[in-house]
Amino acid sequence: MKIVHCAARAAFFAAFVAGFGGMAAPQTALAAAPMVKRTAPGYYRTMVGDFEVTALSDGTTGLPVDQLLTHVPKGAVKKILADDYESLPYEMNFNGFLVNTGSKLVLVDTGAGKLFGPNLGKLVERLRASGYQPEQVDEIYITHMHPDHVGGLTVDGKRVFPNAVVRADKREADYWLSKENLDKAPDSSKDFFKGAQAALAPYVEAHRFVTFEGATELVPGVRAVPLLGHTPGHTGYFVESKGQTLLLWGDLMHVGEVQFGSPEVTIQFDSDSKQAEAVRLGIFAEAARRGYLVGGAHIAFPGLGHLRRAGKGYRWIPVSYTELH
Repeated sequence: MKIVHCAARAAFFAAFVAGFGGMAAPQTALAAAPMVKRTAPGYYRTMVGDFEVTALSDGTTGLPVDQLLTHVPKGAVKKILADDYESLPYEMNFNGFLVNTGSKLVLVDTGAGKLFGPNLGKLVERLRASGYQPEQVDEIYITHMHPDHVGGLTVDGKRVFPNAVVRADKREADYWLSKENLDKAPDSSKDFFKGAQAALAPYVEAHRFVTFEGATELVPGVRAVPLLGHTPGHTGYFVESKGQTLLLWGDLMHVGEVQFGSPEVTIQFDSDSKQAEAVRLGIFAEAARRGYLVGGAHIAFPGLGHLRRAGKGYRWIPVSYTELH
């Protein structure tokens, strides 16, 4: 029986192969397609209590962070990045966050618009892809007025978010929107002032720019917290609902591969590096102790996760992708 079975199987395969005798072996795929080379629209959605939070990527761009980070030994940045399979220039992420409280749609930072190079300025595109329109945004909270956070407010001098009220700490507004400060700023910094003033001007003219002072609740469940040092009025925003907490900390840090392990490392963009370092150390310790969720403007997208103590530094634990139902 075994011999008959093997013979029958051999005959079957012989007939099968013979049936394709007239066909040449294919050399390439019949439906070869060019590489798309585009990623999916960068948005990620999660819940904080009853609040819906959507992380929005404004894009990424390569920066020579080995030349920008300070208080770090020469060559250390390159080595640390290489240990994490990162190279130079470092591909930095730029993130904003949309918070739907159920009664208000709040956007925290607006991305770079056209102020920071061709690879950024995608936040509004991603906002639309996520299911919202710029006209639906009620309030915009600015962490600080560097170009990659306010550039998305306007296009060709017009408001991108026509129905929104823009809010920022008074110290931040007084510093960046001052003509006197612009005039006396070194040439290397003048574009920062010009960018902020151009971005905010249409909202100021429409009486849709309002400042606040220090720690204050702006809408129920969202409150500002001063995180000074990176800029004179740098601000984070606590989002709190049903006992859950998220801190959107803006530019508290820039290069996670380096600064989570060594939070004493600062960056040239800080207006007061000692103050920025002290604030970062305090917030890192609090976030690890309390275990709340954090969202960073320059952490790898979606920029959401938790901190754990790890020796003298911290370990970053990114959120796991979860489908909302």
